[in-house]
Amino acid sequence: MRLVVARCSARYSGRLDASLPLATRLVLVKADGSVLLHSDGGSYKPLNWMSPPCTLKELEPSQEAAERGATAVWHVQHTKTDDRLEIELHEVLHDSSHELGVDPGLVKDGVEAHLQALLAEQIDLLGPGHTLVRREYPTAIGPVDILARDPEGATVAIEIKRRGDIDGVEQLTRYLELLGRDPLLAPVRGVFAAQEIKPQARVLAHDRGIECLVLDYHAMRGLDDPSSRLF
Repeated sequence: MRLVVARCSARYSGRLDASLPLATRLVLVKADGSVLLHSDGGSYKPLNWMSPPCTLKELEPSQEAAERGATAVWHVQHTKTDDRLEIELHEVLHDSSHELGVDPGLVKDGVEAHLQALLAEQIDLLGPGHTLVRREYPTAIGPVDILARDPEGATVAIEIKRRGDIDGVEQLTRYLELLGRDPLLAPVRGVFAAQEIKPQARVLAHDRGIECLVLDYHAMRGLDDPSSRLF
C-alpha cells in the first residue's frame, strides 16, 4: 500500500462528474490498484476513489496545470469503463509504501456458526430435558443447524440466524416439511432462534406453529449475567 499526504486537487469524469478543490489529503494506492482520497474529517468514507481494475500513470503536469502550481499529475483510468480520476499534486508532504501481506479478514462475533456452537452446548435453553442429536443435520436441501430431542423424545429442528427474518422462517419450514416425511423423525417441531427476530418473521413463525427463541449472545458466552440487570 502506498500512502501519500499531499496538497492536491482532483477531478472525476465518466458516469459521474465531480471535483475536489485544492486541499491537504491522504491518497491511498492499494495493492489491488484502487486509488482513494481521504480527508482528515467528516465521513470515514473516501471523498473520491477509483475502484479496480484500473491503471495509474504518474505524468508531468501540463503547462496549464503547472501554472496552477501542480508538480505532478496522476491519471487513474478504469480498464473496463471510461471513468477517469485525475489528481493534481501540488505539494507532497509524505510518500511511503508498505507491504501489508494477506489480511485474514474481519472475524465477527455472534455469527451463526458461533451461535450454533453455543446453543449446542447449552441445548437446555430450549427448555429442561432437551438433548442434542447433532449439529448440521444433513438433508437433501441442506443441513439443519441443530437437531435435538425434547423431554418426550420428539424431534426438534432449530434454524439459527443472527437476525431472523421471513426468509429464515421459510427455510425452516422447508426443513420441517422434509423431515416430517421421515417416519423415524416425525413429528418434527421447529424452533427459529436468532439474536433478533423481526416482527413479521415472528408472526409468520407463530402462524406455522414454529417457536421463536431470542438468543442472548453475551449471556451464552458468560460475559453477561441477565439476573444482575436492573432493566
